[in-house]
Amino acid sequence: MKTPISISPQQDIYGDLYQPALIIAACFVVVALVLSIFLILQHLKSYSKPSEQKWIVAVLFMVPVYATESIISLWNQRFSLECDILRNCYEAFALYSFGSYLIACLGGERRVVELLEIESTKQLEEPLIEGEEKRSQRTLWNFFLKPRVLGEHLLTIEKFGLVQYMILKTTSAFLAFILELFGVYGDGEFKWFYGYPYIAVVLNFSQMWALYCLVQFYNVTHEQLKPIKPLAKFISFKAIVFATWWQGVGIALLRELGVLPKEGKLETGLQDFLICIEMAIAAGAHIFVFSAEPYRYIPVSEYGVTIESMKGRAEVKEGKEQKPAVVERTETHVHVEAPGTSVGESVQDIVLEGGQRVVKDVVLTINQAIGPVEKVVAMIQGTLHQTMVGSGSDEEESDVEVEEYMQENLAGNETV
Repeated sequence: MKTPISISPQQDIYGDLYQPALIIAACFVVVALVLSIFLILQHLKSYSKPSEQKWIVAVLFMVPVYATESIISLWNQRFSLECDILRNCYEAFALYSFGSYLIACLGGERRVVELLEIESTKQLEEPLIEGEEKRSQRTLWNFFLKPRVLGEHLLTIEKFGLVQYMILKTTSAFLAFILELFGVYGDGEFKWFYGYPYIAVVLNFSQMWALYCLVQFYNVTHEQLKPIKPLAKFISFKAIVFATWWQGVGIALLRELGVLPKEGKLETGLQDFLICIEMAIAAGAHIFVFSAEPYRYIPVSEYGVTIESMKGRAEVKEGKEQKPAVVERTETHVHVEAPGTSVGESVQDIVLEGGQRVVKDVVLTINQAIGPVEKVVAMIQGTLHQTMVGSGSDEEESDVEVEEYMQENLAGNETV
């Protein structure tokens, strides 16, 4: 007799929803890809400010990456872990790119240092002795409550916060892949013998710290960033990074609480489906938030053209009478199209220049992290060395005392 094949209700739910969900998600992905690629090409054609636009393109590319990997994972669950790893790695890089974009809009790192030092000077009520001021202000308490007084150190903290997340996110992604190979990762399982809860906790704190560093940097420099309307950019980007992470954690918690069926395919598929829809919305928002129009034209002042507009009142004499008159000069708007580069040259600049910058900041962050560890190790070695030297000198003193005691006893015996 053939044993009947039992089908669980969870499998029925996933099977019933899979086909329509895949079709709906694919439609949203097409919209997201078309809008994002169109906007990216606009920036590459109007590549008039490479220092800013290389990071804008990196941020915008987040939508195609997320949308493509999510639809592939939804289509075939076997690729879900690999897609999740690539998605997480690019998320960290996009967060770093957004921070670099803000720095570029402020005029580069040197200009940012000058601005932060000016803000720090304004906040200090009583000037202290040179060299003492910076030490007294470099405290963790000031970073949370009075970040303006940190000066140039705020930039160091902001960069460290973004790069540490990029390093930890990438490392954790590959660690999750290795644990999955051994069957001990347990994606979405909050159990002590799986690696998922520990990695989730570490990444949670790392991401929160990175976002908080970015928020503090924005709070200090938002007045200087007003020309680029940073709040809309910040919200649109932060919503993607923050929502996708907590969305995955929230779905896992709902499954543990029994709100959602305990089916791995359903959990992963729901996350991928929601991301496909969210990326279409994000792509539409980016059209307005990260528009290429400001880079298509350059100020006419760079070409030595001056335009004046004047409107005022005057009095005109007509015989003995004075009559009021309005003098008005209309303003002429002149647009000079920026000399753009080819798409190939723009991509080359983004890959080479951007890559060098990333490597430089990663190396700097690793050195900053290793520095305190090296100091602690040096202190421990110094303490051990002093202890060994002290014990050695004590042994020598005890040996001398023993020899003196033996000589005195020998001399006493000879006298007797």
